[in-house]
Amino acid sequence: MAVRKSIIGVGLAALAMAGMGLVGPSSASAAPRATPAACATSQWVSGWTASPTDGDAILDPSLGSIPGKLTNQTVRMVITPHLGGSSIRIHLSNRFGTAALALGHVTVVPQGQAGAVAGNPVPVTFAGTTSVTVPTGQDVVSDPVPLTFAAFTPLSVSIYVPGTTTALTKHWNANATSYYAGSGTGDLTAQSSAEKFTNTTLSWLYVDGLDVTAGARSVVAFGDSITDGFVGGSALSIPADRSVADKNGRYPDDLQRRVAAAGLAISVVNAGIGSNQLTGSLGSVTGPSGLARFQTDALDIPGVAGILVLEGINDLGLGNKVTPQQIEDGYTQLIIKAHAAGHKIWLGTITPAANAIVDGTLFAPNSETYRQQVNTWIRTQTIADGVVDFDAALRDPAHPSQLLAAYAGPDHLHPNLTGFQKMADAVPLDLLAATPCN
Repeated sequence: MAVRKSIIGVGLAALAMAGMGLVGPSSASAAPRATPAACATSQWVSGWTASPTDGDAILDPSLGSIPGKLTNQTVRMVITPHLGGSSIRIHLSNRFGTAALALGHVTVVPQGQAGAVAGNPVPVTFAGTTSVTVPTGQDVVSDPVPLTFAAFTPLSVSIYVPGTTTALTKHWNANATSYYAGSGTGDLTAQSSAEKFTNTTLSWLYVDGLDVTAGARSVVAFGDSITDGFVGGSALSIPADRSVADKNGRYPDDLQRRVAAAGLAISVVNAGIGSNQLTGSLGSVTGPSGLARFQTDALDIPGVAGILVLEGINDLGLGNKVTPQQIEDGYTQLIIKAHAAGHKIWLGTITPAANAIVDGTLFAPNSETYRQQVNTWIRTQTIADGVVDFDAALRDPAHPSQLLAAYAGPDHLHPNLTGFQKMADAVPLDLLAATPCN
């Protein structure tokens, strides 16, 4: 399915907006003891996702370079699934490409040190062949691949591009280090060493999902940069805080650890996009609106049983003149769609940011008043299947329009790693446990 894209410049002003987001949960709750350790029937369940954002950006969140195109070279993307297993499928995306994407060879194997891998790379096939052409604006899914690994094992997905590409579909803020070889270095997908994988990026190129055969179901954390795990490195958010990369400290990561410890047969996958808006889009790395991408990035996720939504701060803070009523109407649309598909859906309250430069009241004077109105609606509505009060979890009791300093990053908009853990701790596990096995 083709996805609309809007292109904006990648100058500093656009980058300064690209790490926005908001989210907030309520009090923690233990999972019922009767919850089974696994579902009775195995199925394809998403163990990892990364929502495609754009094909435009030439700088990653740390302001490091991203290749504008690839020519006869290999990328090695490092992803960390939340669910282990012994049979997987890989999803690859050309959603923002401007021409069909020819891929010559793909392999997968646990990561070794840096750009090296641990073991012999396992070939990935598509309809029985090692090469595949991904149509413009579409994704492809591989055949089943035999690979045994545990949850939170980093995997290296190596992708060889034999020709010259157009725009590279990516997930802009990976918060993880991946590698790529130089132009013209050829097919290195079977290579185990890090030799020639000398370039790094904090964006994920092409790979946007990994499924596992398991007796489980998935819960999608759907939102903006706070779900995506962005931590700003300055008052303007950009560049990203490079020190948090590769730590798997996003709130969905921390929530997965709680879910696993409680024995729930659930994979929590991340569908957050930095600067994403519920009702509109700024284009480029901010991705399509939440309303536009909800089907693809939430309802179509393999094994999905529930969606936790945290979106709206960027609608209020980034100049779209969106009213609380429009945001509430947007939530209502998502709830109707989720219920029509037979899934649970929960709403997260929007976290405070009044003292932030980006999304704060300095440049968006109505943002705090509107945020309070939206949060009141979230807490009192009865059409969703539950509420996660992230606002109550993260706010400063003495200054409730601001994040508590212990949970705030330098931009006062995005939580730090401690704040992300607090968010995960605030999600009532009984909400997730109520999702049925499919």
